[in-house]
Formats: sequence, C-alpha cells, structure tokens
Amino acid sequence: MSDTNLSAVLFKAKDLQLVERPICEPGKGEVQLCMQKVGICGSDVHYWQEGRIGDRFVVQAPMLLGHECSATVTKVGDGVTHPKSVGDRVAIEPHGVCRKCDACKTGRYNLCPDVFFLATPPDSGALARYHVHGADFVFKLPDNVSFEEGALIEPLSVGLHACRRARLSMGHRVLVCGAGPIGLCAMLSAKAFGAAAVCVTDIDSGRLEFAKKLGASHTLLIEKGQTEEQVAAKVAETLGAAPDRTIECSGAQFSVNLGVYATKPGGVFVIVGHGPSKVEFPVVSLVAKEIAILGSFRYINTWQTAIDMISCGKINVAPLVTHRFTLEDTLAAFETARSGVGVKVMIDCAKHEKK
Repeated sequence: MSDTNLSAVLFKAKDLQLVERPICEPGKGEVQLCMQKVGICGSDVHYWQEGRIGDRFVVQAPMLLGHECSATVTKVGDGVTHPKSVGDRVAIEPHGVCRKCDACKTGRYNLCPDVFFLATPPDSGALARYHVHGADFVFKLPDNVSFEEGALIEPLSVGLHACRRARLSMGHRVLVCGAGPIGLCAMLSAKAFGAAAVCVTDIDSGRLEFAKKLGASHTLLIEKGQTEEQVAAKVAETLGAAPDRTIECSGAQFSVNLGVYATKPGGVFVIVGHGPSKVEFPVVSLVAKEIAILGSFRYINTWQTAIDMISCGKINVAPLVTHRFTLEDTLAAFETARSGVGVKVMIDCAKHEKK
C-alpha cells in the first residue's frame, strides 16, 4: 500500500492541481478504497472551467473531482459485512443519503434533500489514489467485468434509470436526443430493454457514426435551418412510425421541442439533459397528444443490474473509452475531455512502478 494520496483538487475555476493529501481511515459502515479507474464526466469539465453549474452548484472551497469510479477495497470499518474482504474489486455508486427522509424511506433516495454526491459542490469527489466511501454504496465486480467497465456503470446507470422512468419495454420504437456518453448509454439501455429500434440524433456527424458502430439502429444528423417539426417527421420516417418513447440527453432547447413533436400520441418523453434553467414547451402539441413528460435525475438501485447486464454480455460499454491517462497526467486528461475528441476519457489512479 502506498503511503501517499495523490489527488486532483479543484481550488477554483481553471485551477486544478495535483496535491498530496492524507489517506483517511474508514469509519463505521465505511470502506477504504484504492482507486483504480475514474472517468471524466462533462460536469467535471464544467466545474473545472466555470467553477459552477447554474446557481445551485458552485465551487466555494477546494474539492476533488471525479464520480465515475472503480476501486479495490483496502480496509473495512466497523460493522461492514459487504463488501467484507480486503482485495475485493468494486464499483462505486457516488451517493450517500440520510436514510431517514420520505424520499429515502420510499426508495427514491436520489431525491434525498441531504444527499451526498461525489464531485458536486460542496461534496468532494474521488479522483485520488485513495478514497473512503459508505460500504452499502460499493458493489463487488465479477471477474469478467473490468475496472474500466466498473467505472462506466455510473453513466450507464443514468441511461438505465431513464429507461425505467420511461417504462420502456419490448417492441418500443425509441428516440434518443444526443450522442454524448449519456445518450449512448441510454441507447444501449433501450436496446437491452428490448426496444425494436433506436434512433439517435445529434448535430455532430462523428458522434453519430460512433453511435452507429456501438449499436444504434438508426442515426439522424440535425442540420442548420431545420425546424423541430421537420426533424420529427424524419424521425418517424426513419423509425417507420413515431417513437413510443423519447429520451432527451442533450439539454438543448431544440431537442426539448423535438421530443414533444416527435413522440407518439400517448407516448412518454423523459428529460435527462441539463440545459438552460428554463426552457419552453410547445404546449398545444403536448396537451393535444397527451404526452407524459418525466424528469430523470441520476439513478436508483441500478448498480447491481448494470453489473449483471455487463457481466452476462447484454450491454457492452467497453468501447466508450477512447482515451486513457494516468493520475499524474490528469491535467492532460481534462484538456482532452474539454476538446470534445473521443467519447470517454478514463484516468488510471493506480500507482505504477517506474521502469
């Protein structure tokens, strides 16, 4: 075990530094983790560049980034029975909740008002050599699921939860707006749920090409000058009928409108993407078509399902990782993520002996 804890600390906007921090001991109900892989999320880049996301989440004190994580258990605290073994390979659900409020008691802990969420101000993340986390939000990985796949369970869980919110089932035609990591995970989840066809839209032809290679049934490039109604008609033509379910993952006003125009009357439109604080809806179409619009916030009870789906080969997230860096090269990793090249940038937090 290393006696140092190299960590990626964001002090303020555009001031991300690698610093040595103490290695914390696990408390009651906690495990100490040697971090292995941490993916860079768009929110990490946003905090790094802007120091905030909207008016609610503002970096006001130094914090670690990173919440897409896998690790190895190095110590267990009192009362921990699962995972119970030092050396267990695990994936980390980046939550911590009060367990007392109505949301927690009714199983919707993602809505807990006292939720702790890694790398969301004021809560620190886990992009470090070592991290301490609640044991009940740590899940053992089977031998055939890699650490990279374990880290990708976080974005995959966003897609899985959105599909559950949509009540997506076998035979549905599905529209996914946005071909970023979350949109791609929503597409993979929809296919695993039994969707007959999934059409992914985006303004970037390269991302759509990647979506097609990953398994999207159809892709549709949104071009300048097109109206939402025109694109909705192309979606229906592409899928053979209007989509039963639409999952919006871009946060763009255009895609919000598209979801209303494109979704089948009586269908379900789930909004995942965080865009402007306020957006407008074409209300007449929304009401006349009796579309159910639902928000989807993070995830609930998805980790074991995601692990099982990856382990049995039902979902393949491995191709999402396009760039890899060591913890020591974190700044270069963030520059790559900010540039928009590739899809998922992964950081290896393990300490490697110099050759």
